Amino acid sequence: MATEEISRTQGLNPSQQSSSLPDYPQMILEAIEALNEKEGSSMSSIAKHIDSTHSDLPASHSTLLSHHLNQMKQMGQIVMLNNNYSKPDPNAPPKRGRGRPPKPKVPLPPGVVVSSPRPRGRPPKPKDLLAPPKPKPVSTGRPRGRPPKKAKTGTATAPPPPPGVKRGRGRPPKVFPSVGFQ
Repeated sequence: MATEEISRTQGLNPSQQSSSLPDYPQMILEAIEALNEKEGSSMSSIAKHIDSTHSDLPASHSTLLSHHLNQMKQMGQIVMLNNNYSKPDPNAPPKRGRGRPPKPKVPLPPGVVVSSPRPRGRPPKPKDLLAPPKPKPVSTGRPRGRPPKKAKTGTATAPPPPPGVKRGRGRPPKVFPSVGFQ
């Protein structure tokens, strides 16, 4: 009973779909070949062609079509240019990835042992076995490096105005010294 309800909600079950419908990638390739548009075929024109040739499509046809188009595009079976799908040109050079291409590797003759690559970093200085060991530096009690900043204890701003005098808004007017002219 539950399987019947599931099959009704999902359209046809897979055994019925496979008997009457070809695979979606096959239908898509047939539609692109039949439409034979110079700039490629849009998703809507591919959907219309599949809909006109196959009458027993499932209810989720548009979702399945977009899924298979994306999958085929990623696998390289079809190419998308300007929102149109077409078959890849066999004479076109392969699409290059981003970044600098890797250097070609030269095949080594058989029997040659490959040494490990050079280690990273600066090579160590050669050790002199006859030299006496270095004495350890004497600790001065101070740690190495810059000392941490000390927290400020007081503020270095202007002293507060005397109590009882109210300050007005804005910048105070300039006070000119009174010079006596006679």
